[in-house]
Amino acid sequence: MDFQKPLTDDQLVEMYLQGSGAAFDELLARYQDKLYTYILYNVHNEDAANDIFQETFVRAITTLQQGRYTSSGRFYAWLVRIARNHIIDRFRTLRGENAISNDECEYDLLNDVTLADQPIETQMVNEQTLIDVRRLMDHLPESQREVVFLRFFQDLSFKEIAETTGVGINTALGRMRYAVLNMRRMAEENNISLFVA
Repeated sequence: MDFQKPLTDDQLVEMYLQGSGAAFDELLARYQDKLYTYILYNVHNEDAANDIFQETFVRAITTLQQGRYTSSGRFYAWLVRIARNHIIDRFRTLRGENAISNDECEYDLLNDVTLADQPIETQMVNEQTLIDVRRLMDHLPESQREVVFLRFFQDLSFKEIAETTGVGINTALGRMRYAVLNMRRMAEENNISLFVA
């Protein structure tokens, strides 16, 4: 029977530094499954996990050979720290590849409301508001109904509305003002919540 006590990680590291490849093979055998499982759990991709696993051991070997490893009895924790740094680097690289820099654009991407998706609740409220506006505008005088339709349903500017209807811009603005006042009054009378500016 062999009652010999197994070597510690630090003893195996020392043997490896003295030229024993078998000592490093033993370290690898002790921790490869556990370390690979840790990496795969974090990256959820076998190819990436294999790459990071290899990079981790290459870094470990390099650090050991350069004499920068300090024995502390925590060899596996040290390997995990190396692997974790590689995982973080991978995520940073992936994030950077998919990121758009605000510096690359002539306008401010981060504050452009047209590039933002509206929450579903906002879309539903807007759709309902347009339905209510449509019902209320049917009760407006023709000139006011036309301005509301062109503004809210055709998305025309007041300048374009004035040109389209053949009136001055102040007349178009005035018609919209009276249309909004009339629709608010009708909405209040009929208990309709209306979000018209």
